[in-house]
Amino acid sequence: MGTSSPVTVGVLSLHSSKESKAICNAIEELGHEPEWLRTENTSVRVGPDGATLKPDVDVVANRMLLSNTEQPCEELGLANTIATLRPMLNEPSATLRATHKIASAAALADEGIQVPEALMALDSDELNAHRDEFGEEAVYKTAIGTHGGGTWKVGQGDPVNAKVGNRYAFLQKLIERDGERHRDIRVYVVGDKVVGAMYRYAPDNDWRTNVALGGDVQDATEDLPTTVKKIAKRAASVVGLDYAGVDIVEGDDGWFVLEVNPTAGFKGLYKATERSPAPYIAKLAIEEAGGEVDDERVRELSATLDDSMPACTPIKSKTTSDEPLVVGYTEEVVVSGTSGSKTVIAKSDTGATRTSIDTRLAADVGAGPIKSVMRVKSGSLKQGKSRPVVDLVVGVGGQQHTVTASVEDRSHMDYPILLGRDILGNYQVDVSKRVDAGSDSEDREEEEETLE
Repeated sequence: MGTSSPVTVGVLSLHSSKESKAICNAIEELGHEPEWLRTENTSVRVGPDGATLKPDVDVVANRMLLSNTEQPCEELGLANTIATLRPMLNEPSATLRATHKIASAAALADEGIQVPEALMALDSDELNAHRDEFGEEAVYKTAIGTHGGGTWKVGQGDPVNAKVGNRYAFLQKLIERDGERHRDIRVYVVGDKVVGAMYRYAPDNDWRTNVALGGDVQDATEDLPTTVKKIAKRAASVVGLDYAGVDIVEGDDGWFVLEVNPTAGFKGLYKATERSPAPYIAKLAIEEAGGEVDDERVRELSATLDDSMPACTPIKSKTTSDEPLVVGYTEEVVVSGTSGSKTVIAKSDTGATRTSIDTRLAADVGAGPIKSVMRVKSGSLKQGKSRPVVDLVVGVGGQQHTVTASVEDRSHMDYPILLGRDILGNYQVDVSKRVDAGSDSEDREEEEETLE
């Protein structure tokens, strides 16, 4: 039996995402009390009388991003600790299962839900031995990845590794329909309800449909076949998630579930459907704790994506800071592709839009294959020039970034990698700092690149 008194809902999210803000704001708008569980205000004390969580909440909505962090187990361990003390939506074991693409695919396949054929082998020779079973073009993915990062198309002659950097990788069959533009459907499920759905189309010069990569979106909510709704809700349930973005694609042999995303973004869905999942997630959490909400108010709130800074945002302590990490004029980075990884020295250039890599280094690590040719403007040249671009994973200071890097002959340059704003935007650049401070060489002037 519900109660009309307010309940306190904790939103567990150490990052300042639009989604976390929107859920906190929706909880407050529905007449209940949000607490944003962040670095500044969260602690667990274990003593003779048991364990206590601060701040004290009745239920927790888990929005921890395991896929973006270098050490997912640290975040998973924190979420698991809190889940032992309070009821949690998207509890840790389900979040881990969903975040690891092979783990979720295995769970779905075992329950009879159609997924693309895939193979993860811990040995590279074993993985390559079965490459031809996945067709002329196959998908090659890291088991943990996000926003389309760590995903490549590979041809039959392209060798692949069991790992990309420090992450396991796998082969997967490419699902496409003959003669149709590549698209998939993102279905957002909260509890037993489909909040909204959108078609996601791959951008020009790419085949991946992720909104973070520039893909187009279109409302699919009213067009959604009943079969797809059932598949999406069942997929979320099998993986064990209370809310999820379920990615589904239609092939010549029916519907296939590609991924079940525990921390799917709201931006693309809202753009396509003008519906926000935030109040539905808030409602689910409030009711889990025995609270009551007005369903009509939930529908009203879903028409707006309120991602303003919530009133419950904890005050920063003097010892915590959101200041970005500092990188120098030159930095040691780890470059990873389908064939391996190399540690090299890179130069930072805040004037360059795009990261670039030397042709030979790109070939050595298997950066690619070359997926398109991008036209760039160079310096004051109006006409610009064409350069091939590839997907590349670059590790900087313990953080991994998947970028679309241009490939060029840098043999006349001192550094095989030029870090552009696509990576440097996450850092503060200190030009007085360099890892090769003892070197007398000075890198030749680089031309600024901007996309046409």
